[in-house]
Amino acid sequence: MSIPQSGGGLIEHPWQMADYIAGGCKPATEWRIGTEHEKFGFLTDSLLPLPYDGPRSIRALFDGLVRDHGWAPVHEGANIIGLRRGAANISLEPGGQFELSGAPLASLHDTAAELATHMAEVKAIADPLGIGFLGIGAAPVWTHDQMPVMPKGRYRLMTDYMGRVGTHGTQMMYRTCTVQVNLDFASEADMVRKLRVALALQPVATALFASSPFFEGRPNGHRSWRSRIWRGLDDSRTGMLPFVFEDGMGFERWVDWVLDVPMYFVYRDGRYIDALGQSFRDFLKGQLPALPGERPTLSDFADHMTTVFPEARVKRWIEMRGADAGAQPMLNALPAFWVGLMYDGTALDAAWDLVRGWDGATREGLRIAASERALAGEAGGIRLADIAARALALSEAGLRARGLGEESLLAPLADEVRSGTTRADRLLDLYHGAWAGDLSPIYDACRL
Repeated sequence: MSIPQSGGGLIEHPWQMADYIAGGCKPATEWRIGTEHEKFGFLTDSLLPLPYDGPRSIRALFDGLVRDHGWAPVHEGANIIGLRRGAANISLEPGGQFELSGAPLASLHDTAAELATHMAEVKAIADPLGIGFLGIGAAPVWTHDQMPVMPKGRYRLMTDYMGRVGTHGTQMMYRTCTVQVNLDFASEADMVRKLRVALALQPVATALFASSPFFEGRPNGHRSWRSRIWRGLDDSRTGMLPFVFEDGMGFERWVDWVLDVPMYFVYRDGRYIDALGQSFRDFLKGQLPALPGERPTLSDFADHMTTVFPEARVKRWIEMRGADAGAQPMLNALPAFWVGLMYDGTALDAAWDLVRGWDGATREGLRIAASERALAGEAGGIRLADIAARALALSEAGLRARGLGEESLLAPLADEVRSGTTRADRLLDLYHGAWAGDLSPIYDACRL
């Protein structure tokens, strides 16, 4: 989850919000890659979730990273809720999921090196404390009541609201992990083209990275339960966004959609003010019940943009949001997959040709099929295994065109496509075979 944003001063004209997003436009020479990944901390003896406080805890990890590796603490009130070093951040998801939000870097080799350094630093603190990390899309055993609750005001508000909308919101908050990549665009037209390809092919990422077939100690009937959770969260702020594929899509149309998403909060003076279910459009008119007479700043709008959760999201860049977390090679493969498709014009054109004929029902059908059956899924006569193979070939060609030797990072995905199976399939085979229905071995099998 995001930290408070810095956007700018008072919004006096509606076009300022579209201009704020447009401020992210960059020439291709300045495009960067920002990787985010989450992981579950656990105690290696009890296999229970890592608590926030205590001798073996998130606080202990933070203290060690500050002491030994030059990270600076980020506080909310008296509590340390994150770390900062240069342009990178370590933050906490609501259930203590430990997230690296990496710096914007020039190459996939740089992002892989950043991840390796991060894991080495974290493990140097964690291993002596008997703390491990699980790279998987959803907590396979833990119940909601077992999860720690992070001391962040934003999460207290969200937890209450999630209980009133949808059916799976608190599962998303406390018991899922993802890997994402943030990528740049050159112009409004480039944003639209990339966002359309990103949304249409997000089910392919869901299928390739599926790693959450268990929940509360048993198979859940899906290969990506994390993806299933997102379909039962809050329809007003999630999904495949059919309007993106309509004529007239651009920065202003994106702003219009964001403004219609109910608010969670307003951040003021270090605290989160409850604005649950209220309208940002009322805020623009000075009629927000939470802050009567006050009008928003661009920082408020930037905060509000972090509370929309579609399968791909626009801020001043585009976030790819469809993948389960996984093993370290897969954490490197996710940004490689999307950089190959997005950062080479020929590959991007070919990817759009691959998906441009799909209608909204097909895109949504593929999203559901990916969560249920991963690469074995299909919808509208389209097989995810076939589309994954074609998209992977385009990505590899795009990376080769960059000339940096980054295509080697796609190797784990090539293995998935060749075998037609995913990590979720292999974990299910172990559960029904060698593990004999016992999920305790999963903590070693999926340990980062």
